[in-house]
Amino acid sequence: MTLRPGLVSVTFRHLAPVEVVALARLAGLGGIEWGGDVHVPPGDDETARRVAALTTSAGLETAAYGSYYRLGHSAAEGLSPESVVRTAGLLNAPVVRVWAGRRPSSEADALYRARVVEDARRIADLAGAVGLTVAFEYHRNTLTDTRESAVWMLEALAGLPVRTLWQPQPERDLAENLADLRAVLPYLANLHVFAWTPQRRRLPLRCHHSDWVAYFAMAKTAPGQRYALLEFLVDDDPDLLGADAATLCQLVADA
Repeated sequence: MTLRPGLVSVTFRHLAPVEVVALARLAGLGGIEWGGDVHVPPGDDETARRVAALTTSAGLETAAYGSYYRLGHSAAEGLSPESVVRTAGLLNAPVVRVWAGRRPSSEADALYRARVVEDARRIADLAGAVGLTVAFEYHRNTLTDTRESAVWMLEALAGLPVRTLWQPQPERDLAENLADLRAVLPYLANLHVFAWTPQRRRLPLRCHHSDWVAYFAMAKTAPGQRYALLEFLVDDDPDLLGADAATLCQLVADA
């Protein structure tokens, strides 16, 4: 496995794409997951092309398109999966991030799960037709909020270009988070990297250095190449990116 350090653009929602690119390049990062909520809205072809060119000209890669497409919901609310996949393609993103519904797995009945899976099949078919992969956000209040439910979703979509992102859950301890990561290793796309307390207070990445050593040691056993993407700096402060990026780059190098 090869890990590359990168950045999630929504870490700096208040900055323009050209500023995000400059920061990532200065920090020595290799790629950017571009967010669809602010920086590259779905369906905005001009912006997608412009941001793709900015990224490439800086010697960076588009690691993923961080769409906010909610499986089972967004199409009915006016956001088509076709527009999401098209925007990802224009960005040169190999991965399209989507959210596995809008309910925690503990509150999802069979009908709701079937609705989410059906929509996942639809967007996965569209993505696969143009050589892209769909990846779930591994996140609370979705059907990928636990290892059991995430694996159920992924197995329900066997044979399609569907994977999952992974990030630690702050309220879980190291052993629980490692068990979560181990469960999804066969389906692992990129990782989102941050340091939070159980109360979701943000910390410098160095404060969870030992945890990330363990996470990366496990992640490196999965075949393929993926990004470890910084997210959630303290106070969203661009001046703190350098220190966290240095920690991330060292962790990646050591892994």
